[in-house]
Amino acid sequence: GGGKPLAPKNANNAAKNSLRVADIGAGTGNLSIMLLERGCEVVAVEPNDAMREIGISRTKDKNIKWVRATGLESGLEDSGFDWVTFGSSFNVMDRSQALKESHRLLKPQGYFSCMWNHRDLNDPIQEVAEEVILELVPNYTRGVRREDQRPVIEQHKDLFDTIIYIEEDFYFHQNIETYIAAWKSVKNPYWDLETSEGQELFDKIAYQMRHKLPSEFDIKYTTRCWSAKARN
Repeated sequence: GGGKPLAPKNANNAAKNSLRVADIGAGTGNLSIMLLERGCEVVAVEPNDAMREIGISRTKDKNIKWVRATGLESGLEDSGFDWVTFGSSFNVMDRSQALKESHRLLKPQGYFSCMWNHRDLNDPIQEVAEEVILELVPNYTRGVRREDQRPVIEQHKDLFDTIIYIEEDFYFHQNIETYIAAWKSVKNPYWDLETSEGQELFDKIAYQMRHKLPSEFDIKYTTRCWSAKARN
């Protein structure tokens, strides 16, 4: 049969109809907040204490529960969710294991989604940023977050089918500090901010960006999202 709509049509019925979502690797809550705005009930899973604290303060008095756990060992109950989402987090864990864990969490016919906001690498601002990073991190690569996620989902045909892919461009007005903060939040192996070396390297990157980029700019991104329906 047809799946539920992604958001209840009538806000008054939100409590009755609201989708229960596990947002895995929720970070500071960017995707969780969008889900809450659409009337969903959210369980946000984030192992990083500093990020989770920011997320908690941003979502006070909302229909959300924060859990300190990793995506692969979330400790959440079996078959408890209509939707499991990964906002810029599916690439930082073993994706096969993450799909198995998502299937465990989902109700029959529930949906899994993984999504990223990708910078347009031809944007002049982005070109300067890449140059700054490559100068300081010569072996920098963008990793699996830019790969097509369809093959890894198709390897798990026993768990998921009906793959849906959507993408959309958008322009975002940023100032240099919010842009640097976005870079800072990127999970990658090059600057681990828990270490003094990682913090020192990132401070050098931020210094160069402040000197080489304007104080405000519009920047193009593309959101890319893969979804699939859980098989019973």
